[in-house]
Amino acid sequence: MKHLRILDYVDAVGRAGSIRKAAEQLNVTASAVNRRIADLEEELDTMLFERLPRGVRLTAAGEVFVNYLRKQGSEAERMKSQIEDLKGMRRGTVRIACSQALALDFLPSMIAEFRKTHPKVSFDVKVVDHEFAMAALTAFEVDLVLVFRPSFLASFHPLMTLEQRLVAVMAKNHPLAKLRKLRLRDCAAHPVALPDRSIGGRQLLDQVAARSGLTFNIATESNSFEMLRGMVTHAGLISFQISIGTLPAGNKLGLVAREIDDRDVPSAKLVFGQLRERALPVATAVFAQHIIRRLQAMTQ
Repeated sequence: MKHLRILDYVDAVGRAGSIRKAAEQLNVTASAVNRRIADLEEELDTMLFERLPRGVRLTAAGEVFVNYLRKQGSEAERMKSQIEDLKGMRRGTVRIACSQALALDFLPSMIAEFRKTHPKVSFDVKVVDHEFAMAALTAFEVDLVLVFRPSFLASFHPLMTLEQRLVAVMAKNHPLAKLRKLRLRDCAAHPVALPDRSIGGRQLLDQVAARSGLTFNIATESNSFEMLRGMVTHAGLISFQISIGTLPAGNKLGLVAREIDDRDVPSAKLVFGQLRERALPVATAVFAQHIIRRLQAMTQ
């Protein structure tokens, strides 16, 4: 691995006691080794080697650093071996919690795509609101979370964030469907189906309504996005969803999504992450990169 090359230089010099001998073993020039070590010493603000008339000797700091390198080198080799195991189709289970908005289309499509190349990897998916997702993460019930507007957690490490806007979801024949962009007051003039107050999107709507004095005509309230989507389909109601949740399955039901004017509802973050300093199982780490690449593509 290229980023470990400088670490190989330090380890080789430490073992050989000579920059020239280490350079010969590494098949590079002595000046290149000396320059890289000097750069590293400058970065660490400490001397790793004591320069002697004949060769070099590790300083106390150098001994600590080399011991660290050797441990890291061993971990790196274990990691590469585990990835090779995964390529060999060894089994693994990815445990992830997600918001309901991701459960209808986005996450199933990501899992299906991943399993085309890793068919023996299984998934344990918890579909919960953002507070329960973070609780499951801290309880080690899941290793990853993909949630909209997660609650604060000091030990949380975001791997990727994506700005998301709320959109209005309605049937193609709804009176507002002919408009390309809506004001929230336009939606409030019609019966709506809202998620319950445990859902991040509902909390965002409530905050906007409290500031503006807007009142919704709530015909249905539910903790199930499937129920809300059913009410939009069968009862002609308007519901609200983050944009990533309005993917092709909605179109099959004859639904459309319309943007809400930026002046009415601010964007908020969809966050993908894990516990800080938690070593992910190999299958989970590879799947995490799969999700990150797709989310990154959506920002371009």
